[in-house]
Amino acid sequence: MRIARAVKGLIEGFERLPGIGPKSAARLTYYLLSVPQGELDKFAAAVSDLKRNTRICSKCFNIAETDPCDICDNKDRDTSVICVVEHPLDVLAMERSDGFTGVYHVLGGVIDPLHNIGPEEIKIGELENRVSYGVSEIILALNPNMEGEATCLYIKKVLSNKYEGLKISRLAHGLPVGADIEYADGVTLSRAMEGRRDY
Repeated sequence: MRIARAVKGLIEGFERLPGIGPKSAARLTYYLLSVPQGELDKFAAAVSDLKRNTRICSKCFNIAETDPCDICDNKDRDTSVICVVEHPLDVLAMERSDGFTGVYHVLGGVIDPLHNIGPEEIKIGELENRVSYGVSEIILALNPNMEGEATCLYIKKVLSNKYEGLKISRLAHGLPVGADIEYADGVTLSRAMEGRRDY
């Protein structure tokens, strides 16, 4: 059976998204065919505006509408405490916990030699620069997997050698090993933040 070009093109587009296989891509495409045109236009506009209406914060590297982002620009946040995360989704998860009043630093990934990602490919140099402006504590909130642990060890080594008296802590292991922060619930994250330990 010959598939219409528009349908085939959208299926192929969905397949390029992470976690979407051929069957899911086909289901999503055929579902969108049943949606009223007005809703489809809104969806298309939201996708089209995604890159145009977002910025990467020049301080923390989170995704926001403004630069600096709302968190970095908030005078009530404690800028002497930086929570280091892998991705912007992790900032959303941490903010849901409602227990952190400091600021964030998004690395944009972790050290992963198997995929040729070294310290220079993520925002560790920028973190070092921020620490030089009077930071008292770094909280390492990276995922508890091999790459996350290796990145934490690297950051600890670099910062401990340069900044005497800087407290470096790691989230408590209230998070299951191998789980991603973005899927954790607010209570779990809040307890993990309260029970963090020196690293």
